[in-house]
Amino acid sequence: MGLGVPGPSSSSTSNGYQNNGTSTNGSAGNGFVATNGSNSNGFVAGNGVNKMHGKAIARINLPGTLLYEDDDSHLDREEYVRLVIQSLKDVGYIESAATLEAESGYSMETQEVSQFRQHILNGHWAKAEAALTRLGVHEEDKLLEAKFLISEQKYLELLEAKKTTAALYVLRNELAPLDVDPDHLHMLSSMIMCSDPEDLRQRGSWDGASGTSRQHLLNNLHRYVPSSVMIPQRRFSTLLQQARLYQRSRCVYHNSPSNTMAFSLYTDHQCNKSAFPRITTTILDGHQDEVWNIEWSHDGSYLASASKDKTVIIWRLVRQDSSAHDWSIHLMLKDHPYSVGCLAWSIDDSLLLTSAENYIKIWNAKTGVCLCTLDEHTETVTALAWLPDGSGFISGGLDRKIMQWDADGKLKESWGVTAIRVTDLAITPDFTRLVTIGMDHQASNESNTSRGTTGEHQPYATGGNAPTTGNTSRSTNNRLIVYDLGSKQAITSVRLEGELTSVKVSLNSQYALINHSPDEIHLWDLIAGRLARKFAGQSQGRHVIRSCFGGIDGNFIVSGSEDGKVYVWHRETGSLLEVLPGHGEGSVNSVAWNPRNERMFASCSDDFTIRIWEPIMPEMLADDAETGIVGGSSSALAGGATAASSLANGKGKTRQHEQRWGGESGGPVEPSSSAVASGSGGGGGGADLFSMFST
Repeated sequence: MGLGVPGPSSSSTSNGYQNNGTSTNGSAGNGFVATNGSNSNGFVAGNGVNKMHGKAIARINLPGTLLYEDDDSHLDREEYVRLVIQSLKDVGYIESAATLEAESGYSMETQEVSQFRQHILNGHWAKAEAALTRLGVHEEDKLLEAKFLISEQKYLELLEAKKTTAALYVLRNELAPLDVDPDHLHMLSSMIMCSDPEDLRQRGSWDGASGTSRQHLLNNLHRYVPSSVMIPQRRFSTLLQQARLYQRSRCVYHNSPSNTMAFSLYTDHQCNKSAFPRITTTILDGHQDEVWNIEWSHDGSYLASASKDKTVIIWRLVRQDSSAHDWSIHLMLKDHPYSVGCLAWSIDDSLLLTSAENYIKIWNAKTGVCLCTLDEHTETVTALAWLPDGSGFISGGLDRKIMQWDADGKLKESWGVTAIRVTDLAITPDFTRLVTIGMDHQASNESNTSRGTTGEHQPYATGGNAPTTGNTSRSTNNRLIVYDLGSKQAITSVRLEGELTSVKVSLNSQYALINHSPDEIHLWDLIAGRLARKFAGQSQGRHVIRSCFGGIDGNFIVSGSEDGKVYVWHRETGSLLEVLPGHGEGSVNSVAWNPRNERMFASCSDDFTIRIWEPIMPEMLADDAETGIVGGSSSALAGGATAASSLANGKGKTRQHEQRWGGESGGPVEPSSSAVASGSGGGGGGADLFSMFST
């Protein structure tokens, strides 16, 4: 007899129930028959009445088959009730589950399914195998895979019990004939050599017959038994988690760790916009010229900034409490012959890489001592990236070279001359791929011939007014190339229009974020090998602009812009969320999100400053309400522009929250009317694309 979905067990009703125990309420079409006698919860069914503790529980007959007949959800009542019964049993409400089974006429599962569970948990392997076809496992491939899992557990348990002869019999006569992966079968055969049960458990990543291995086996077998027959474990919880993840994906301001976020079933999830970092709380102004790049240490306690003034400043962040921070200049690295373009922290934050023109320097990030200077590149170094295991780093440059170095600065390997003049590169966190962007060598040479060069061989030119339009061949000969990090062979090569200035890779190694001139940012799916999404709104045509992923799960895309603002998009929807003013004239060149604080990021600009962005603090709301800033100007909340002006003019209580740090001492500096945009009167030189890439 075929066995499947258990159905109601009462006399005939309008739902098609029959008093002979056969269910026609959505079950008969599958050929499944549910018995109406004693079930696993101890109830005895008869004439629609069950008894519990001597009290009769009447069967409730409802019309139709849907959970709610008056809406368009089309939820099947039987499926819903069976999931509720399962959930009640999972949390320990056994009698409540039994009552619901009696009232509804539905059982969570049939007697055959209950027996199958017990066969697995009790190690009755022959009975478990025999039950597979009766549970609806008819496809040959699925049946063989399920039998293999059962025989594998049987084999390991025999080895654990030191019954080697019986285990060999299972290996040769049950496992081998199933024609599984030869490597896996070889691994199983090697288990015979284990010296003792503990060695077996360690090598097999298996916790033994007395552990959870049988329950894991049962969970794996769920994949082969139809879900209508054997409900997957904690199915209701799975559905609720899926709903939770969907709501999070649609919450454009979601930025809370999942382990700290209260998830209520009563309301849809929606993060408060006020928790988003859109207010400037600190201005760092130690540089004497444009700031081109910034990079957080991995522990989030230090921020390195690279400037046209030939220096790198390492800023130290000291957290006083959840809402107050102190900043100081930890180190100022001055020994650069040219303007500094690239930064990269070692995995343990003990070393900092910097590049100026074709030179790479390795610094002790604690003492400020330059450990060595590398000059193997013959043109501007445009990218530095540490290997995820900390063993070394990779550099790329306009000389079309990619070089791999040891952590101590010894050249380990040159990848040879590449097809492009590299403008940036990134290593995927899973340590499998190197993502590079740049210009075709031939196209860049044509551009040099047709328009000449600026004459300044620095990563970013001082004269940032050269246009980037007017050369068609130049704009259509740029490439994204993805290399296999092990073989160093190109696995993806895509031609793109427009200048490519920056690339970042998501933490899950799936996406590459590419700044794309003019005025776009592209999100590339590295697994699918296609463009996933475009982000537009910012201005980028003349200068090198760097973007980044931001937020708790990389939910946000953040970028600088040539209009002096910071732009923020929601990654999944592409919606432009924020346009944050505050910086002075010129470009916002780079942004970086604090890796240990999901509510803090930094931006740097041609106005010589770095801005730290955080959410509105409760005390700011109270103080600004007194000064009229919050209530009088929504732009103050949106981007901090009014707050910045208030600070610069030395007026209002906002100055208590937006502090300026720098000077020779590296401590707090009293702002003046010219402080916020100091040095920005040069018209926004920025990092010029042609100057940088046409040397």
